[in-house]
Amino acid sequence: MRVAVVGATGEVGRTMVRVLEEQGVRPDELRLFASARSAGTSLSFCGNSCTVEELGTKVLKEGFDYLLFSAGSNVSKQYASIAAEAGSVVIDNSSAFRMTPDIPLVVPEINGDLLRGYRGIVANPNCSTIQMVLGLYEIHRRFGIKSIVVSTYQSVSGAGKNGINELESQISGHVEPKKFVRQIHLNVIPQIGAILENGFSEEEIKMVDETHKILQDDSIGIWATTVRVPVLYGHSETIWVETRKPASLDEVRKAIEASENVELTDQVISPLDGAGTDLVYVSRLRAFDDTRFLMWNVADNIRVGAATNAVRILKKHRALNARSFE
Repeated sequence: MRVAVVGATGEVGRTMVRVLEEQGVRPDELRLFASARSAGTSLSFCGNSCTVEELGTKVLKEGFDYLLFSAGSNVSKQYASIAAEAGSVVIDNSSAFRMTPDIPLVVPEINGDLLRGYRGIVANPNCSTIQMVLGLYEIHRRFGIKSIVVSTYQSVSGAGKNGINELESQISGHVEPKKFVRQIHLNVIPQIGAILENGFSEEEIKMVDETHKILQDDSIGIWATTVRVPVLYGHSETIWVETRKPASLDEVRKAIEASENVELTDQVISPLDGAGTDLVYVSRLRAFDDTRFLMWNVADNIRVGAATNAVRILKKHRALNARSFE
């Protein structure tokens, strides 16, 4: 098996390499690619040193079994189709292809069957969407979801290394905002992405559109407010849900407990608790009645919301299509 990571020196790219190792993915060949500026950097994989190469069209035409892209939308738009045409399965972490109708948007625990017999580009959803739908899927499957109201509290690492650098710089006394629209240190910013004509931000619309596509239900009413907070790693969400069928709080609890890679707890969970793990943590579950309830949802955005989901896509695709690789 030949595997490559594009954008390997970025925050998510480095984590992809780490998660591949942690998840026991042992390719016969692992290649790492990045921009000319980052070429020559060495990363460790399974005790070996791998040198990062400069990304280019020629090498992508060689064809890989899997290419994990995390280098931004512009790079994906330029190179992903080239790699797919060469026979590679491209797992793309950018927003470039998420809403393209014939490209699957995959959270393996929910709609991994879309990967059966499929080759080409697979879109990795937005980080805040992934953790929300993982926590809600079993509830939707059992009782149907009518409405969702979600407010996110998203860490600076969601904006990449530059977001982390800006917070750390402001902690050191340099307060001029560059990556974010306002100072992030000792502050919260109720805007992620550009504000659109309808008043919603790009991040908020992503959560609406992607949730509809993943759950295959455009009838769900979704109202999102996305907020940047001065946390390094880990996104948090308050989620209010209205179900179509009545469900007691105990039934809702059992549905969440049955969810794959989701842990329900009565403890108070913070981003620090979720950082560095591959689980979605749900806590503070409470109900108004038998059709409406609230939860607190926390996950590591770089792992669960990006790198780990991408590696889970790779493993799910490999399992469903093993014969095609023989």
